[in-house]
Amino acid sequence: MAESKKNILFIFPGQGSQYPGIGSDLYREFDSARRVYEEASDVLGYDMARLSFEDPEQQINLTRFTQPVLLTHHIACLNVYRELAAVPLQPSAAAGHSLGEYSALVTAGTLSFADALRLVARRGELMGTYGEGEMAALTVDLETARPLADKYLCGIAGLNLPDQTVVGGAGKDLDALAAEMAEVMPRKRAVRLKTEGAFHTYYMVEAARRFREDLDSVAMAEPQIKVLSNYTGGFHDSEPASIKSRLFFQLFHPVNWVGCLQSAIDDGINLFVEFGGGIGEGEGPEEKRPNLEGIIKKFTRREQPKPEYIPAINCATIRAAAV
Repeated sequence: MAESKKNILFIFPGQGSQYPGIGSDLYREFDSARRVYEEASDVLGYDMARLSFEDPEQQINLTRFTQPVLLTHHIACLNVYRELAAVPLQPSAAAGHSLGEYSALVTAGTLSFADALRLVARRGELMGTYGEGEMAALTVDLETARPLADKYLCGIAGLNLPDQTVVGGAGKDLDALAAEMAEVMPRKRAVRLKTEGAFHTYYMVEAARRFREDLDSVAMAEPQIKVLSNYTGGFHDSEPASIKSRLFFQLFHPVNWVGCLQSAIDDGINLFVEFGGGIGEGEGPEEKRPNLEGIIKKFTRREQPKPEYIPAINCATIRAAAV
């Protein structure tokens, strides 16, 4: 694909893509990554490198720490990529899944890295403190999931794919929902997720109310590139006040990732580049695989021509992306 014909979306994953050791390979090899981790430590008042690489107190999976850990890794990966590439790819838009939306806003110049760190640290603290419940990913579409969720007082939390809907609710309600699914839809699954609460549902209303003050107080600039909104599934308006309101609503409404991907395709995006995070059983960064790759490839599998995808989540993939 000729460079002039590339319409590029930079994307950033959300919670669930953190792991002990995240970013340690970048930190060892690149001054630009070390500077990102040092800034994060200075802003937040704790050693971000030690937390991310060693996790001595087993805090990396606590939401108040998970979110700044991932934001730091996202930006470290992005900076190392830009350092290595002779001619770095220039995105026309950016997007992130839940927490990743803040990294997209940093990429777009709307938020400074320092302000984004403060926001996501506070967001994670409030979600962990005031949120309740649990989450489950259902292998069904929204039309099928919604009556089940309503019946058991659960909320729709995310639309990851047309046939993958995330719900959140009290543990006992999710148990009852899963039991009914197993009885009436034995080929479908309800996969429990490891979270501290029923994120992006009505269980997060109190956290959002308190977070509004933090959003109101932060400085935002108009984005230099388009940024997709998890709340609407479309592109943010350019006015900072509108962006803040949609980040507020994002906390207790579903992550409309299907809408974001469709908006990207409709806008002519033909190259997705994923920065940061990692999933899989392997222990070190080099053994991880990208979080959003499977979702993107499944969603776009019928597009002609099929969009390209590039991961940039560790030293090896970032070097490959920079060629």
